[in-house]
Amino acid sequence: MSWITRVRNALPFVAPRQTPDNLWHKCKGCGQMVFTKELEENQYVCPMCDHHERIGPKERFAYLFDEGSCETLPSPTVPEDPLKFRDSKRYADRLRAARASTGDSDAWINALGTIDGHKAVVGVQNFGFMGGSMGQAVGEAFIAGVEKAIEQNCPFIVFTASGGARMQEGILSLMQMPRTTVAIEMLHDAGLPYIVVLTDPTSGGVMAAYAMLGDVQIAEPKATLAFTGRRVIESTIREKLPDDFQTSEYYRDHGLIDMVTHRKELRSTLAELIDFLCAGNKQAA
Repeated sequence: MSWITRVRNALPFVAPRQTPDNLWHKCKGCGQMVFTKELEENQYVCPMCDHHERIGPKERFAYLFDEGSCETLPSPTVPEDPLKFRDSKRYADRLRAARASTGDSDAWINALGTIDGHKAVVGVQNFGFMGGSMGQAVGEAFIAGVEKAIEQNCPFIVFTASGGARMQEGILSLMQMPRTTVAIEMLHDAGLPYIVVLTDPTSGGVMAAYAMLGDVQIAEPKATLAFTGRRVIESTIREKLPDDFQTSEYYRDHGLIDMVTHRKELRSTLAELIDFLCAGNKQAA
């Protein structure tokens, strides 16, 4: 037995330290490691490069609504797997996995609450649920949010984040585009504002529908906003596109959206917009 072995065996046993797997987060913008706690306290915005990480409905509502005012609204029930679709997995299995990982019934959640004292219904699309894809459940939830806003006589604010229509529901998914458009017209007929906040990423059929129909169009910084992919466009027009093409800043500079707003300023910005747009509506203020 060597002296190293004797010394090692004589030392008291110390259990290895257990480090949580989620203690650090690697920023997708700058690649730096950030304390997860620090990231949470900074509303999931990187303190080094200001990159806005993707967040779900729970975090959105917490950052947006006045404390204690948020009431999550029930999600409408729709037929599941109407086409009995199967690719590499069954659609029903994909739904179960998405629900287990997010805790949500589908990719759209509505809530009623107050923003700096102003009542509003807020709908949030969760990219973590099958890429925020738009199916029947998303369409029904969107319409339910509009109906609730009309009932409460307050604005409807939506946060979009989607890869587009849900292929597993085929034409039933595409039908949600005109249905949500009609719902927005119902909101306008009631004289209530429809405000859209575009977040990373918003694309496809969602971008071609309710995402670009807001009375006011806001976007988070450097969000990817597109109807179709960059490579498809370049191969079609046979030209090289600008580096910032399909970003929030590009859309703002070309007049397609109204403003690019930092996540920390969204709450105050939305409160000011509600105050201005609902100036003649005391119940919404």
